[in-house]
Amino acid sequence: MHIEPEIVTGAKLVLSYATGAAAAGCALKLAAETVREQGIVSLAVRTVATTVLVFSFFELLPHFRVGVSEVHFILGSTLFLLFGAAPAAFGLALGLLLQGLFFVPTDLPQYGMNVTTLLVPLFAIQALAGWSIPRNTAYVDLQYRQALALSTAYQSGIVAWVAFWALYGTGFAAENLASIASFAASYALVVVVEPLADLAVLGLAKSLRGVTADGLVTYRLHKAA
Repeated sequence: MHIEPEIVTGAKLVLSYATGAAAAGCALKLAAETVREQGIVSLAVRTVATTVLVFSFFELLPHFRVGVSEVHFILGSTLFLLFGAAPAAFGLALGLLLQGLFFVPTDLPQYGMNVTTLLVPLFAIQALAGWSIPRNTAYVDLQYRQALALSTAYQSGIVAWVAFWALYGTGFAAENLASIASFAASYALVVVVEPLADLAVLGLAKSLRGVTADGLVTYRLHKAA
């Protein structure tokens, strides 16, 4: 979901800095809550883990340019279910930053909009999980439809933000609309695959219920709220 460099330019980049800062503020608020629940060491360990995973996802998993952006298997809902919202948010932001610094410096001016595109849907699925998953259900006990709902919501949020940035930067020309449509269509594969990844990872986590140290994962992974 890396917005192409020519899409949003000049003064219009200011909005991306504002939305990125707002997303960072939300992540810091979640981090404070996580520290109260499981401690700062747990937050730090999970943040390192998610950062390494995100960096690996971006660099190693298949990705390709389609229309106005790139299609990636981000596994945002998987990170959320395993590690919690704050570590997932930090990992997405830091993994994206490291990729830009070391491999794709041309993406750095787009960092604000890219991090917004990753984090705001994450915050949305946190709210969705709180509303749709019963408090007496641990994440390892989720059904496919619940994992599908979270993954679909996350990917839909990414597509919506990519479309917003493309329209904001380039307008409603037919070519731009066609590029947005092709990008959105390509993400259908991601929507199908990521819930399966969620369930596979949750199944593994369930088998390790008595082995996984509490501080390495979100408390909700194995326990009801």
